[in-house]
Amino acid sequence: MSRTAVITGIGVVAPGGIGRTAFWDLLSAGRTATRRISLFEPGGFRSQVAAEVDFDPRVHGLTAQQIRRMDRAAQFAVVCTREAVAESGLDLSSMEPERLAVSIGSAVGCTMGLEEEYAVLSDDGRRWLVDHTYGVPHLYGYMVPSSLAVAVAWEVAAEGPTALISTGCTSGLDAVTHGAALIEEGTADVVLAGATDAPLSPITSACFDAIMATSPNNDDPEHASRPFDADRDGFVLGEGAAVMVLEEMSAARRRGAHVYAAVAGYASRSNAFHMTGLKPDGREMAEAITVALDRARVDASAVDYVNAHGSGTKQNDRHETAAFKRSLGDHAYQRPVSSIKSMVGHSLGAIGSIEVAACCLALERQVVPPTANLHTPDPECDLDYVPLTAREHPMDTILSVGSGFGGFQSAVVITRV
Repeated sequence: MSRTAVITGIGVVAPGGIGRTAFWDLLSAGRTATRRISLFEPGGFRSQVAAEVDFDPRVHGLTAQQIRRMDRAAQFAVVCTREAVAESGLDLSSMEPERLAVSIGSAVGCTMGLEEEYAVLSDDGRRWLVDHTYGVPHLYGYMVPSSLAVAVAWEVAAEGPTALISTGCTSGLDAVTHGAALIEEGTADVVLAGATDAPLSPITSACFDAIMATSPNNDDPEHASRPFDADRDGFVLGEGAAVMVLEEMSAARRRGAHVYAAVAGYASRSNAFHMTGLKPDGREMAEAITVALDRARVDASAVDYVNAHGSGTKQNDRHETAAFKRSLGDHAYQRPVSSIKSMVGHSLGAIGSIEVAACCLALERQVVPPTANLHTPDPECDLDYVPLTAREHPMDTILSVGSGFGGFQSAVVITRV
């Protein structure tokens, strides 16, 4: 008997609001959460803007010991997990723990914890040989990215497969689809799947400054993220997390669960081309889309909305536009496409799961979130990118895609059930 993974609970920590309700309110209103960086002094950096989360871990129920032990990214993931499990209505304590799994994505792991500890151990960089005796007891956990997935597993007492998926900026999509695969193959009955990243630190800013990938529009942070706009000049860093409860569809129906969507099909490809560069023809992303649609048994004409990667770099937006045309044909011109990165920035590995959460909420409300700040369309990006204002639109099938450094290209199809 075939098994289908469905999403029955969503938890979100995102710029502009904590929780799925605040998150959707921001998206549907077309508001942006980008601003001058406040988590550290950004003066001297080429790009000084980001989409930050106003997050107080104590307000959201974390204990002093948890705050001491967990990096900011792990704190995001645990808060999301609590919201998702509560909404799902599952009593996880009644489950066999071996049938409960965790799949968490992250591109850069415990960046903030590592940088803060390095500053202490090296006396703010003055000592080449660091003094390990000044390190916190949990420093090893910061160095091992899987500690993020472990934090979620401990939160729900999961004893099934626990994985940290790190595939660059497609990590969030890939973690959700890995969770779906665990359901489909019968390895798990429930999976906590999603991703988290808190990369807003000097080392991250320096890295992206070096390759000039981020926007230098420091005088107007609110409008710095401009996917598909002719005047775009790079992406805006963000942070955040989203975690979803995945369970087998027939079991969810038997217990009367609210089902957002089914994870109907997915695929990943690599362009084997360049660490950060993209070919203009979008062939690998198009192939991932085609295979995801085939696995979902959905024709290209059935796609009602496309959630784009839409980072706001010139090469990505053009590459992605070509991929949509290549995979969807003429239907690419007839379907709304938008990028929520225009509002919540690019949270690296986390953004794919945040975008899946946005797709589920869009599907439920039958509203397409807009591409904010899109005032002057790039002639080479000539699809319907839903500029500025959300749009009511009937939807049964949504395609969401991601593109990551290293050449990763991923696509997922979610459908109403």
